[in-house]
Amino acid sequence: MKNTISHPVRLAVLALLSFSGGEGMAQEADALTEIFVTATARPEERSRIAATTQVIDRAAIERSTAKSVTDLLAENAVGFFSEWTAAQTSINIRGATSDGQGRDYKGQVLVLVNGRRAGTANISKLSANEVERIEIVRGPASVIYGSQNMGGVINIIMKSGYSAPPTQAGLSVGSWGGVQANAQTSGGNDRVDWYFGVSGGQRDDYESGKGGGKLANTGWERRGFAGALGFQVDDLNRVELKLRTDGIYNAGFRGSGANTISKDDRTNASADLTYERRTADDRTSWMAQIYSVADEDEFKWASPVVRSGTRATPGTASDYNDRKLDIVGTRLQPRFKLGQGNDLLLGYDWERSRLRSERFRVALPGGPAGQVAPYDNNQTEHVSALYFEDSQKFFDDRVIVRGGARRTSGRTSFDFTPNLPLQRSGSQSYDETTWSTGATWRALDVLNLRTGISTGFRAPTSTELGSDFTAVGGGRSFGNPNLKAESNRQIEFGGTLQMPAWSLDMALFQNTISDRIITVSRGPTTNTSDYANNAADIVVRGLEASANVDLAKALNLSTGAYNLHAYANGYYNFTMRDRGATALDTDRVQRMYRYEGSLGLRYGRGAGALPGDWTLQLGALLRGPMWYDTEEALLIPQGEPSSTFIHRKGAFTVWNLRGDYRINQRVKMFAAVNNLFDLNRSPIFIALDQKPCIAEPRFQNGGCGTSMPGRELQVGMQVTF
Repeated sequence: MKNTISHPVRLAVLALLSFSGGEGMAQEADALTEIFVTATARPEERSRIAATTQVIDRAAIERSTAKSVTDLLAENAVGFFSEWTAAQTSINIRGATSDGQGRDYKGQVLVLVNGRRAGTANISKLSANEVERIEIVRGPASVIYGSQNMGGVINIIMKSGYSAPPTQAGLSVGSWGGVQANAQTSGGNDRVDWYFGVSGGQRDDYESGKGGGKLANTGWERRGFAGALGFQVDDLNRVELKLRTDGIYNAGFRGSGANTISKDDRTNASADLTYERRTADDRTSWMAQIYSVADEDEFKWASPVVRSGTRATPGTASDYNDRKLDIVGTRLQPRFKLGQGNDLLLGYDWERSRLRSERFRVALPGGPAGQVAPYDNNQTEHVSALYFEDSQKFFDDRVIVRGGARRTSGRTSFDFTPNLPLQRSGSQSYDETTWSTGATWRALDVLNLRTGISTGFRAPTSTELGSDFTAVGGGRSFGNPNLKAESNRQIEFGGTLQMPAWSLDMALFQNTISDRIITVSRGPTTNTSDYANNAADIVVRGLEASANVDLAKALNLSTGAYNLHAYANGYYNFTMRDRGATALDTDRVQRMYRYEGSLGLRYGRGAGALPGDWTLQLGALLRGPMWYDTEEALLIPQGEPSSTFIHRKGAFTVWNLRGDYRINQRVKMFAAVNNLFDLNRSPIFIALDQKPCIAEPRFQNGGCGTSMPGRELQVGMQVTF
């Protein structure tokens, strides 16, 4: 939107979409006044929210060379991202996690697009090109969201006609045949605004760092588009439609066996229709949203060699599994100003999701005979929820106390699933109540303190309740109809300090996860397991912090037209205990960093809008030690490959360098070097692409070890018309 706007409905949208500065890569904004919407479903200052929040704004996205939302969140130290392949990622925030192979559609971390459920929590299929900003709420700090809101909420907010530049196009090329291109256009007037964007890219097989070589089956292709149309009916009413699709194709799936054959196609498409209204006295307003999501994962897998206990046996020449998740839903949120300083939010959510899978495999001679059930049971789920949150200001608005509760009711129906002879029939219902309460105190004009306590839950899926599936590597898993819902409780204390030249946000938290759903092996020689609730809790305690410093102002340097900024974002989990751990060597929570940090220094001339403006940015991502009971078969003595042993991966730091230069008003160039020192590491795998290879060759399917990409060069340009 390019016109001056006055009325509150449109101001609220502008506040959400145009306020800049967040954690990590973009932190120039005043942390006390930055507007945030995800935690309370209405624009509020971040410092007045009784939760720890994080923002990645459009400026940060444009300064990044991230190829997916996973890359973007990882380089901003949002949490642990397993990055199995370019097409699948699991997430761990405050001890809560999503599925390790991207099959998950009901994990412990809730991923949203435009405020509603994205589909699966596998963010690797989502491109960053059409994203306006990402808001993160850590922990179950809001009753606005139901099942899955245990580790936190990641809300991916797409561009609209309000926020995007008029017309832009970008192109970049890089190592290993990497190409990325995007184009967007937007416009509008006092009544109508619109946006349309397209993007695409590809990369061939990459080379790992020092000591490695080219890794077969690591290439991918990506394409997508997004569009938005807004209609301002009058000063009190607005309607907006957003359409989008994202997909990653022919993405190699190496997995724990360094497989050089299997590939994935993963797509996510959605439509959102939103209506906002307020009364003339601004005492009542409401939002209604109708949405539809189509999320599909197409696994084109094969495993010529599978494990049977400690033996290597013939496997499959093809193992095709197609899974489609269709969602329709609606959200209604009226808001009332009941008195001086009081704000009441009411809400009603309804959603129906339908999961359908099919699978077909071709066995090698001597391999597994017949067909088997798909990885996920077919199911239909209906969920509805009623909730409220009330906030009250005291003492000249210096103190805000808020609290709320949510009642979620669901019914999971067990639909016919091919090749599942012992399938359960009928349906299973659940009812869960979650709540949150907290307060903020503006102790000084520059200091805000906060505290909160909240609960969350995750309902079991049809697969966990009644599955009988065989994994591509031969392992078999059985469901459990007696599973209880997972739950958690979080306590946190934090504060934000804003000084003229620097800002600091810190939080202490404890997150306790109960009744988590796990798989329990039937024995080291069976390669068979059952779903069960773990009676013992996971307890995670930690410190999170983010900081931004205008070094020129802080050090009283006379820089003229030049600027110098430093930023940092990270956390340290001083307790990460799994009280139900079965391994003998550690009780650490698995697939979770002990500490992680995103650090950087940015030096430049001007604000980047005038000819001759430039910036040079050096960033470092510190990934702390992680513990993992790997599925890899390793040639090392600690219990591999036939028994449980928790491996510790040491900490490592990846350095990235990027420079931008504006040639004229329309053209900007950039160049970047990722993994500057050509490090040969992986966030998750133990067996790396190095010699000697420590993977057991009997169980490999064409590869030996998997490392992340080595040193990567990238150059590009952006043109504004």
